[in-house]
Amino acid sequence: MIVLEFKAYPNQHQEKAIKEAIRTAQFVQNKCLRYWMDSRGVAKKEIFRYNTSLRAEFPFVKDLNSHACQVSVERTWSAILRFYANCKLKVAGKKGYPKFKKNARSVEYKVSGWKLSNERKHITFTDKKGIGRLKLKGGYDLHFYDIDQIKRVRIVRRADGYYVQFCVRIERTETIEPSGNAIGLDVGLKEFYTDSNGNAEPNPRFYRLGEERIRFHQRRVSRKKRTGHSEVSSDYARSKKKGSANRSKAINRLSRQHLKISRQRKDHAVKLARCVVQSNDLIAYEDLRVRNLVKNYCLAKSINDVGWYQFRAWLEYFSKVFGKVTVAVNPAYTSQNCSSCGTTVKKSLSTRTHACQCGCTLDRDHNAAINILNRALSTVGHTGTNASGDLASIWIGENLSKQAGSMKEESPRL
Repeated sequence: MIVLEFKAYPNQHQEKAIKEAIRTAQFVQNKCLRYWMDSRGVAKKEIFRYNTSLRAEFPFVKDLNSHACQVSVERTWSAILRFYANCKLKVAGKKGYPKFKKNARSVEYKVSGWKLSNERKHITFTDKKGIGRLKLKGGYDLHFYDIDQIKRVRIVRRADGYYVQFCVRIERTETIEPSGNAIGLDVGLKEFYTDSNGNAEPNPRFYRLGEERIRFHQRRVSRKKRTGHSEVSSDYARSKKKGSANRSKAINRLSRQHLKISRQRKDHAVKLARCVVQSNDLIAYEDLRVRNLVKNYCLAKSINDVGWYQFRAWLEYFSKVFGKVTVAVNPAYTSQNCSSCGTTVKKSLSTRTHACQCGCTLDRDHNAAINILNRALSTVGHTGTNASGDLASIWIGENLSKQAGSMKEESPRL
């Protein structure tokens, strides 16, 4: 499954209709969640029947396409199943109890409720919400795909406008010549990653670079009109009270700055992951639990800024596309053990050089990358050039047949 995104240009009336459709989808999702909370043990079919009763009770719910309402129920049920799975697996910490949706930003249709124009440059939503015909602008050509291949259509609201996403069911594969290389990656904060060959990729630190502008816009959001002073500057004369138009504009400018940083981080992860996968036949990396790492309040901002998980997600995605192998290994003691003799050399985070009694002196991250590669090779054995795209990611101690991925899944969210 691939996702093709286009910018939409609704008028004022259409924007109001889109917001109403998003609010309706959020309403259905929250009502189904409340029904599950009040009636423990209900099955999936019963929640879908409750959705049918909602459509009969509320006219504004009936105006939304029935498939869009079903998607809202599916999202609720997905959250419930995830909670049950975490409880069954006894995941440490919070189990992810389903929460009510407060600020939904999208509404999703299935195969009905919309229609593409003949030139594939416009889309018309045919339900009773009144969205109507939207112009699409993007770099993709929908003529390459049959209408039957489009399984989902989303309308997404972001700080800089509205977007339409098409989820196309297609197996994306590309064939390239095997490189014969295997590489281990040790991600970090000083460098984005250091590979087993000693090469280091610099950390771009997008949030740190844009933090000054974020603080500026945040101050504008928090600013309120001064009263009781004889002299008031023109900047303070404009009210920033809650609910005012000026406050909404200030919040939008702040949101645009955050959106810019997130797009920079994603673009960096996509390009770098594609380059790494194309250059190597086997890629080994640490199976990090980022959610636990960010509990360190001293490093939380830097860890979130570097985007390790997003980089890993794109590595696994491109490994399926190009038919390569990715291996996630246990990160324990990869920085402490010597890559030459295996002796444990304890060192703090401030110690950046690995020096062992055997004479091995390497950069700390370079030594860890070599250990990561060695663990991956000892796990999967000799892979050669027969790596399959279905063998996407392998964890230590798991059966390879259980870890084999499927090509029929959506790419990381665009």
